[in-house]
Amino acid sequence: MATYHPDLATQAVPRYTSYPTAVDFSPAVGPERQALALLGVAPDTPVSLYIHVPYCREICWYCGCNTGAIGRPARLDAYVDALLAEIALVAGLMDGRVGSIHFGGGSPNALSPAQLLRLAEAIRDRFGVDSAAQWAMEIDPRGFDAADADTLAAIGVRRVSIGVQTFAPAVQRAINRVQPYEQVAQVVERLRGVGVRDLNVDLLYGLPRQRADDIAETIAAALTLDPARVAMFGYAHLPAMIPRQRMIDAADLPDPQHRFAHSALAHDLLTDAGYAPIGFDHFARAADPLALAASTGRLHRNFQGFTDDDAGVVIGIGASAISQFDGLIVQNEKHVGRYRAAIAGGHLAATRGVVRTADDRLRGAIIERLLCDGEVDLAAVCGAHRLPLTSLLDALAALVPLEKRGIARWCGGRLYLDDADRAYRRVVAAVFDARRRRAGAPASLAV
Repeated sequence: MATYHPDLATQAVPRYTSYPTAVDFSPAVGPERQALALLGVAPDTPVSLYIHVPYCREICWYCGCNTGAIGRPARLDAYVDALLAEIALVAGLMDGRVGSIHFGGGSPNALSPAQLLRLAEAIRDRFGVDSAAQWAMEIDPRGFDAADADTLAAIGVRRVSIGVQTFAPAVQRAINRVQPYEQVAQVVERLRGVGVRDLNVDLLYGLPRQRADDIAETIAAALTLDPARVAMFGYAHLPAMIPRQRMIDAADLPDPQHRFAHSALAHDLLTDAGYAPIGFDHFARAADPLALAASTGRLHRNFQGFTDDDAGVVIGIGASAISQFDGLIVQNEKHVGRYRAAIAGGHLAATRGVVRTADDRLRGAIIERLLCDGEVDLAAVCGAHRLPLTSLLDALAALVPLEKRGIARWCGGRLYLDDADRAYRRVVAAVFDARRRRAGAPASLAV
C-alpha cells in the first residue's frame, strides 16, 4: 500500500458517491424539479431503484445512516404504506426500464416477510420489472431467521450484503453491535441454502479499541465465509453531526498512523487471499461482476458505493433516499413523519438537491474515473463534455504538489495514480472539486 503521508491521510475529504456532494444540496431544489426529471426519463433508459428502510432492531453507535429504532410495530406498517404510495407516484411519472433493485438502510430485514413481499410485488407491478432484474439487499444478521431467508429467495434476491463490521468482541461492545461469528455463519448457511449465492461482507477499520490483530482475525474469519466481495470502509467519527456517535469515546479510536496501518493491513490480507482491489475500499473475487467491471473500465460509483450497475438513472424511494439524473440530484425528506405526510398528500417527497451544471458533469466524470480506475484522460473527458481543458486550470495547478510527491503522474496525456497510492484517490479527486468548502463541511478522513 501507499507511503504514510500524515497531512494527506488525515485530510477530511468527501467519499464522492456523487458530484456535487450532499453538502451542496439546496432546498431550492424540490418536488417540481424531481417530477420534471422523472417525466424526462426515456422509455429505453436503464433505471435502478434504491429502497431505503430507516429502521433497525438495535442502534449501533458508529452508524451514520438515516435510521432509528423500530419502536411500535405500527410504525413499520405506516412506513411501508408510504413506500407503496411513493412507488405508485414515481411509476406514474416515469417510463424507464428498471433493471436493478437495491434495498438498503438501516436494516431492510427490520421489515417483516409479509411487508417485504408486498413491496417487491408492487415494484414488479408498477415498474413492469421482468425476471432478468437484479435484486440485492443489505441485512443485519442479528435476528435474521429461516423465514427471512425464504422471503429473500421468494423475492428473487441474488446478492446480499451482510453488515459484520468486526468480529472482535471488545470492539463490538464498544460500538454496540454484538454478533458472534457463529451467528453470522448461520445466516450465510441459510442464505446459501435457499440459493442466495452472491454474498458481500461489510467490514470497518478505524473503530474504537481496534488493533491490528483484530483486523487480521476479523478478515481471517470473514474469509471462511467465502464472500464474493468484501468492503473495508473507514469509520467516520463525526459526533457533532451524528449524536449516537457521542457514545463512542474518541480516546478509544486508533490514532491516524495506526488507522492508516490497519487499512494497509486489510489491503494486503485481502489481496493475498486472491481478492482484486476495487476503487479504494472494495475487494472482489476475480470472476465477480464488480472485478470484471473494474478490469474493463466499466466500474461506476453512486450512493451505494462502487458498482457494476451502468444505469443512467437511480431512483431513491423512501425517507432520505437520493435520486440521481444526468442533470439533477435530489433527496427526499429525511424525517420519516414529514416524508409520510408528503406522500399521503399525493406529493413527491423531495426537499433538497442540486442542479448539475455542465462543469459539474465534467468534474463528476473525472472524479468517478479517478476513483474507479485510478487514471483519466482529461482531454478526452473534456472533449466528450464539450468543454475546454482550460476549464480545469484550477485543478491542474492544485495537482502540482501531489505530482511532486509522486502521488499523481502524467503519461501520454493521461493522469495516473499508481496502485500503491490507491489510498489517496479521494485526495486527488478532491483537487477537481470546484465546489469543495475547504474550511467548512465535515467529511471523513481520507484514509
